[in-house]
Amino acid sequence: MDYRYLKAFTLTAKYLSFSKAAAELKIAQSAVSRQVKLLEESMNEELIIRSSKKVILTKKAKQLLKSIDQFEDSLGNIFETTQERPVHIGILDGLLVNWFNPILAKYAKNYKRDIFIHVADSPALRRGIEDGIYDIIFSTDNFQSDLTSSLKLFEEKFVIISNEVINKRKLHEYTWIVFSELDHLHKLSTKAPPKKIVVDSLESIKALVKHGVGIAVVPDHTLSKHDNFTTEQVSGLKNMNIYMTTLSYKNQPAFLKEFIKILNTK
Repeated sequence: MDYRYLKAFTLTAKYLSFSKAAAELKIAQSAVSRQVKLLEESMNEELIIRSSKKVILTKKAKQLLKSIDQFEDSLGNIFETTQERPVHIGILDGLLVNWFNPILAKYAKNYKRDIFIHVADSPALRRGIEDGIYDIIFSTDNFQSDLTSSLKLFEEKFVIISNEVINKRKLHEYTWIVFSELDHLHKLSTKAPPKKIVVDSLESIKALVKHGVGIAVVPDHTLSKHDNFTTEQVSGLKNMNIYMTTLSYKNQPAFLKEFIKILNTK
């Protein structure tokens, strides 16, 4: 099928008139007739029965016209609902629990859009934004590339938490409670601990530390004044920045403008 001639066919079928189709397209009637003929030839199918008095659509033409109408309706729905389409956000667990919730609440109060929150580690967040699974991600990595664009939001500092005083030179003697195999405790000690507990929830990590199960490294902004942890400043770890990453849009979509506005008024 030669799609270039669909418009001429659609208008001719709609009005059952070559002259009316030509008037709307602002071309000669003979040109409309020629385009419909070329479409028929590309499909090897007769679509319109021509006579001096009227235009008659074949069965195939009626089926084609119906399909075109359904396609245009679907296309219209896609763009008409863009302003209200859901937003999928990928985020690190600690950022969600201890930083993002107030921002999320403010966004939800100001906009009607449905929001889906997905918690993942940094590698999964990067895959998600590049594969189009997420619209926005919040993480500690600057994923600046031809595909993605990252905006620095703030700097994150880390502390070791425990329920008692510890010896920072002997971290390997304590049970480690970590979020993943990429946890910062692996960077602070060259020796492996006697036991390691991997938990993909920052709140669970903090709860285990409170119960004296072991030690953990967490961002300082995730601690509240009600947490009764013994904290130790971390040396040897580079403070991390928190970034918002999206695809590299030439023109910012509405949902991105909305989030930037909320972040700037926080």
